Amino acid sequence: MSIVTKIFATIRDPRWYQVFVLSLLLGFGILVLDFGIHWQNAVAIFTMAQVTQYLASRLIARIPYDPLSALITSYSLTLLLRTDVIGVAMLAAIIAIGSKFLVRVRGKHVFNPANVALVSLMLLSEHAWVSSGQWGSATIGALALACLGMLVLTRARRAETTLAFISAWAVLLFGRALWLGDPLTIPLHQVQNGALLIFAFFMISDPKTTPDAPFGRLFYGALVAAVAYAIQFVLYEPNAPILALIICAPLVPLIDFMLGGRSYRWKRPAKDSAVPVEGVYS
Repeated sequence: MSIVTKIFATIRDPRWYQVFVLSLLLGFGILVLDFGIHWQNAVAIFTMAQVTQYLASRLIARIPYDPLSALITSYSLTLLLRTDVIGVAMLAAIIAIGSKFLVRVRGKHVFNPANVALVSLMLLSEHAWVSSGQWGSATIGALALACLGMLVLTRARRAETTLAFISAWAVLLFGRALWLGDPLTIPLHQVQNGALLIFAFFMISDPKTTPDAPFGRLFYGALVAAVAYAIQFVLYEPNAPILALIICAPLVPLIDFMLGGRSYRWKRPAKDSAVPVEGVYS
C-alpha cells in the first residue's frame, strides 16, 4: 500500500471528524461558555486513557496500539464529567477504556466507554457528577451543535440510532406537555440542552455499541428514549438518558442475535488485505 493510499485511508476514518468536532466543542465550552473544567483533570483523563489503551492492547488483546477511540472517549469524559478529585478523573479513563477490553459479547464491547465510566463513578462516588446545564439552551448554539454532530454521524453511517432517540425523546416530551397543559416552551427548552445533544450525537450513536441491523438501531434508539423518560418523569432521577443507555446496552447482543447485520469496523481494509484487528477493539 502506497503512502498516498495510507494517508487517504486515514482521512476517511470517521473518527478524525469526531476528534475535530469534539475539539471545537471543548474549545468553545472553555473559551466562550467558561466551563468549570480543571486542566489537571483533563490532562489526567487524556493521559490515563492512552496509557490504558496501550497496555490493554498489548497485554490483553495483543493488537497494535490505536489511540483514536481512546482520544474520542477522553473528549467525551472531559466535556461531561465533573469532579473535584483528580483520582476520580484518572479512574474514569481507566474504567472507560478497560471496559472495551473486558466486557465483550460476540466480539463487541457491550457498553459505551464514556457512559459506563460516568455511571459507575456517579454511583460509587460523591465526587463525580454530570453538569447537564452547562451548555445553556440558546437555540442557535443547540442547532450548531446538532449540525456538527450530524456531520460526524454521516461519516460514521450510523445515524439511525440518534435520529430515533431524538425523535422519540421529543415526541415524549412534547406529548407530556400537551397532556399536562404545559406551555410548549418547556419541552423546547429541554431538547435544547447541550449535554443531551452530546449524548445523542457522540454517545448513543457509537457504532461499536449499537445494533448491527438498521431496524435494530431504530428500535434501540427509541427504547433508550422510552427508558430515559421513565427514569426522569416516573423515578425523578437526573441524568436520565445516561442512565437509560447503560440499562439498555446489554440488550444489544440480543438484538444482534435476533436481527443479524454486519458488525461495524472503523477501518475499512483494502481489497487485498484482511480486516485489521485494531478495529475490533476500537
